[in-house]
Amino acid sequence: MGVCYTRRSGLMRSSKFWALHDVSFDLMHGETIGIVGHNGAGKSTLLRVLAGILAPDLGQMVMHGGRASLLSLQVGFIPYLSGRDNVVLSGILLGLTRRQVLARMDDIIDFAELGDFIDEPMRSYSSGMKARLGFAVAFQADPDVLLIDEVLGVGDAAFRAKSAAVMREKINSDKTVVMVTHSEETVLELCDRVVWIDHGVTRKVGPTREVMDEYRASVPAPVRRGQGGRP
Repeated sequence: MGVCYTRRSGLMRSSKFWALHDVSFDLMHGETIGIVGHNGAGKSTLLRVLAGILAPDLGQMVMHGGRASLLSLQVGFIPYLSGRDNVVLSGILLGLTRRQVLARMDDIIDFAELGDFIDEPMRSYSSGMKARLGFAVAFQADPDVLLIDEVLGVGDAAFRAKSAAVMREKINSDKTVVMVTHSEETVLELCDRVVWIDHGVTRKVGPTREVMDEYRASVPAPVRRGQGGRP
């Protein structure tokens, strides 16, 4: 499966860039798969294909029934609208109906710990408030296949603990999950298998520990500053 973007390379010129050009794996019901790779490897593009937001330019993605939903923070947030209005818009973009969002509004506000700020415009929110509200809305989506793009561990320490706990509960409830995260600890704890993507190509698919060991070995060790490049 491949996805190609057109990008401008000059005033009157453009070029093609293959974000994905050879990615293939199977997803089984009830399992949690982690997607790992360096920044720009194509992980988020892959999730957008699985969610039906993007259509592949090469190959195909086949889903045998069910609905997939992408949980990504601050989906559809508009600065001049209130937090409440943004909850409705973001929830609809995540696949909920307006009626469903309104029925869950109080739970969303309570979970995000926003109180009366929910009726203030989003431009007045701190980054932490936006992150808490984004997670609270995303968590309400209940698709057959859960696509998670870096939504674990947002906000301050207390909220990170709360959000991680409820997400782990959802993942462990026989949901089918595809997860992109840079947290190796999260991958090792929650994922049954791992797909390693390198420059838009599937490098390896297999058991979590096995793939993560190879992935770690491929990442250059950080060079400490002020020591001449020596560890």
